Amino acid sequence: MFQPPTRAMRRDLTQLICALGGLALGLVAPMADVKPLVEAARVATMLFTVGFGVISLVSIIYSMLFLVVQFSASTFTPRLAFFRDEPIVWRAFAFAVGVFVFCVVSGLAIGARDQVSALLPCVAMILTLVALALMRSLQTKAFDSIQLAHSLTAIATRAHRSYDGLYVRPYDPGRAAAAPPAPPPPPGAGLAETGPAETGPAGTGTRSTVRWSGPATVIQQIDVPALVAVAQRHDCTIDFRVTPGRTLSRGMALAEVTGAELPEEVLRETVVTGVERTFDQDPELPFRLLADIALRALSPAVNDPATAVESMDRLEDLLTRLADRELDFGRFPDGTGRVRVTVPVPDWEQYVRTACDDIAVAAEASPMALRRLRDLLGRLLERIPEARRPVVRERLAWAERTGSAAYPLIWTPREEYA
Repeated sequence: MFQPPTRAMRRDLTQLICALGGLALGLVAPMADVKPLVEAARVATMLFTVGFGVISLVSIIYSMLFLVVQFSASTFTPRLAFFRDEPIVWRAFAFAVGVFVFCVVSGLAIGARDQVSALLPCVAMILTLVALALMRSLQTKAFDSIQLAHSLTAIATRAHRSYDGLYVRPYDPGRAAAAPPAPPPPPGAGLAETGPAETGPAGTGTRSTVRWSGPATVIQQIDVPALVAVAQRHDCTIDFRVTPGRTLSRGMALAEVTGAELPEEVLRETVVTGVERTFDQDPELPFRLLADIALRALSPAVNDPATAVESMDRLEDLLTRLADRELDFGRFPDGTGRVRVTVPVPDWEQYVRTACDDIAVAAEASPMALRRLRDLLGRLLERIPEARRPVVRERLAWAERTGSAAYPLIWTPREEYA
């Protein structure tokens, strides 16, 4: 399930490769003795012009990044950062750096020569055209990122990809569910302090609590395979008290270790933290983003119920996708089948609450949004297993009562949903 972070590494490596490639090509290209030959001074002037002109390209890239991120934050939700994380952003920057290095290095390399091959300016022009093509792709991606439909589709697409990898088992209401991980303790936790050891139940050994001692941060990823190996090596179990996407604050319990006392550095090395939530291991994030977009659209300052309706279309799609899947995947065994690591994960009720509860309150003032929420819950009720219907039925009944009381002249009750 959990994979170590690679995005930042790929970004930095791409920039380094492009810079080194530009340096190597800038040293090798002027040595080509391919006719026809052209005046070196004129080629050098062209190379410096193209090279420093690329700086303008880099400035445009980051100007667009700032404007698009700002627009998305003010229009949709501040947690939506698709354009910033798009590979085209840092690939275009890396390629621009490579073109700049090539032009400057090759221009300096031919400074003392009278003639050079016409191949050199041709290579510079080809690289410039490629940079312009990347710029065009970047502009297209930026325009897409400020469109509502594109943003909603991007959220849903990432959610589908994540859920197809996480929830692979069909839901079986008759299956005896294992005891879920203990709920998170009251706020105040982290990764740097280990609490006093306690004697656990017979046969379980000692139990110690690892607490967070650093500043407040968001837990983004947990390297579970590494944790399973550590737990197997020390013959213990590790029960996380927080899930990716939650904020850690100083003194907050991060995990409980039973059967051994692990150094806190071991857990620190397996947890990736940051300033914001990411899609990597946070299955609840798509619901939070779509709900945020709907809430902002329903606010008195915006008053755009049609946007809220489109967000609820996507929420219904995600809930329907999860309705027949087993959601309890937070137990990770070793090679012998013994559970070594547990991580709390969202259950069906939590998904429904995140998707509907806040929107329900905001939709009271909008018959369009309230009617769409009622239809969402009604159709969902028809598609989900009986064991998962109570939480949906409660909200559906509330929507019917609220709509009938607030809009008696235009509200048509749907008795089949009762």
